[in-house]
Amino acid sequence: MIFKEIQKFQQLWIWIVLILAGSIAIGTFGYIFYEQIINGQSFGNNQMSDTSFIVTFILLLILFLLLFLIIGNAKLITLIDKRGIEYRFIPFQFKTHMIDWGSIESFEVISYHPIREYGGWGIRFGKGGKRAYNVSGNKGLQLYLKNGKQILIGTQKDIELKEFLTKLK
Repeated sequence: MIFKEIQKFQQLWIWIVLILAGSIAIGTFGYIFYEQIINGQSFGNNQMSDTSFIVTFILLLILFLLLFLIIGNAKLITLIDKRGIEYRFIPFQFKTHMIDWGSIESFEVISYHPIREYGGWGIRFGKGGKRAYNVSGNKGLQLYLKNGKQILIGTQKDIELKEFLTKLK
């Protein structure tokens, strides 16, 4: 018996912000590139050298490409079975983390306030050493570990997760 969930960043607002920011930055640099490099017109009072400008423009393009690739490929993988709870937030964690049932004091599937309690989504840190791994929404598996740490793993399948955990006991 295994519970498996793979979550990705699919919120429209994230993509709108990335596309807007990228369009404004690349559009502005593109215009300046055209004026300075193609037309040979100096732009501004303290102009960059052509070489510096070209390198900066290429780095900007690479930065936004990397941001799109990272956000587009990021995923939170959660696996729960009789051994314990495994989770990994790709590409931010290089290895899977395992929490065996023996190190868990208690757990519950909860509703929470991601922005108020953790400052948003992703790998987040809250007050008192609490940690959250979440992609979207406001449901999660709250773990209270025997060492005093608290870890929250976000879920989009809270009802299914509750049923699974009830059967697993």
